[in-house]
Amino acid sequence: MDSITAELVRALLPRRDPRGHKGTFGKVCVYGGCVGYTGAPVYAGEAAARTGSGLVYVGVPAEIYPIAAARCAAAMACPVPEAYGELLAWMSRCDAALIGPGLGRAEGTARAVRALLTDLPCPVVLDADGINAAGAHMDVLTGRCHAGRQTVLTPHEGEFLRLGGNLAGGREAAALDLARRLACVVVLKGPGTVVAEPGGRAMLCPAGNCGMAKGGSGDVLAGMVLSLIGQGAAPFDAAVCAVWLHGRAGDLCAGELTEYAMIPPDLIERLPAVFKEL
Repeated sequence: MDSITAELVRALLPRRDPRGHKGTFGKVCVYGGCVGYTGAPVYAGEAAARTGSGLVYVGVPAEIYPIAAARCAAAMACPVPEAYGELLAWMSRCDAALIGPGLGRAEGTARAVRALLTDLPCPVVLDADGINAAGAHMDVLTGRCHAGRQTVLTPHEGEFLRLGGNLAGGREAAALDLARRLACVVVLKGPGTVVAEPGGRAMLCPAGNCGMAKGGSGDVLAGMVLSLIGQGAAPFDAAVCAVWLHGRAGDLCAGELTEYAMIPPDLIERLPAVFKEL
């Protein structure tokens, strides 16, 4: 399996149009958050903005909207519509959508996630509780592919198993198998993150360290994948770039702050330095 390199990421990153405006660089949305998990969608939205998105919306339940709004510096927080039709219309106006960070596991929310996976026309990044909502309903994921719609899954190993993955044969084989079966790009997170796509390609990310093993790091990664898709990158390319950028930011954090003391917002703060390196 090939490793992701800085040279590859440099070649795959979407180019910036010197004459572009905020609409040129993608309009993306995050649907997540619940009482007790207010940070996750904020991390994802701020990471998307730091990765180059022109417009980033963070949709959260009304009861946590004031908290999310106070924490968003570059992303725009808003209370999500309660009616499903209005939620679908809001998300459909975006170039890409992220579903799941901190969303919670209420059954009504899980039903909405599955409906969105069926109805949303734009590419979707599915993370955290979005993955949990789809776990027992594989048909909604394969159905998106049959409808010509693109999906990226970003599970850690526990979520990977809930999606029906089998790690017995190793992480690369497992990620490739699940990508083929679900017709999705799979980002299997962990030491040596693997990115796999249904056509049989898989790549290993050598960057990153155990200081990133803290709640919220995955939300940052999901927001970065979202941003690059919204800027026009193919889902596999976006995932490949994002996992390396994320890992490299983590390595900078470890060098400056130690693996003990680094926290997820530090990853976002180091992204400018990573882009400057490239």
